[in-house]
Amino acid sequence: MAERVRIDQPRESRSLRWRRPSAMSNESFGIVAEKFARFMGTVQFLIGMTVFVTVWLVWNTWGPEELQFDPRELNYTLLTLILSLQASYAAPLILLAQNRQDDRDRVAFQQDRLQAERNLADTEFLTREVAALRIALRETATRDFVRSELRSLLDEMEERGLQLSVAASTESAPAHVSTESNRSSETTTEGPPESA
Repeated sequence: MAERVRIDQPRESRSLRWRRPSAMSNESFGIVAEKFARFMGTVQFLIGMTVFVTVWLVWNTWGPEELQFDPRELNYTLLTLILSLQASYAAPLILLAQNRQDDRDRVAFQQDRLQAERNLADTEFLTREVAALRIALRETATRDFVRSELRSLLDEMEERGLQLSVAASTESAPAHVSTESNRSSETTTEGPPESA
């Protein structure tokens, strides 16, 4: 069933605000304004404007009087009106373009600041890590220290090796000497052999 209109309740209030057409959003209007402001700052615009004003002045000054549409006697009123109208539209469009550029610059500045903070944090972290590695390396043996320790160990081993070889040679020599001395003592104790 169709919904019935109730007359015992007040109607919902309708907005009396003017709604702009959705075809032109703020962003698209800003883009058009920026393009216009950029064009007004080009050499082509300045040359075109100079040619336009020069042709206007030449035509309305020296052209046939019946074909002049803005005569000199009226101080070029129409040209003044056109230039004023162009300036009245150009100034706000240029300001709008500058505001949009300021917004973009502000966002870029914030992103750069955040990136710089991240870079600073990374640098501080790496500095702490390098300092920790330096401290840890102080506690480890360096190449020169290891070489000196190895040299001293080799020297000690060579001395021990010499001592062992000397000890081994002295031990083998007294054993040989002691064997001979034992034989000689045996012969002396037994006495000379008896002859029969």
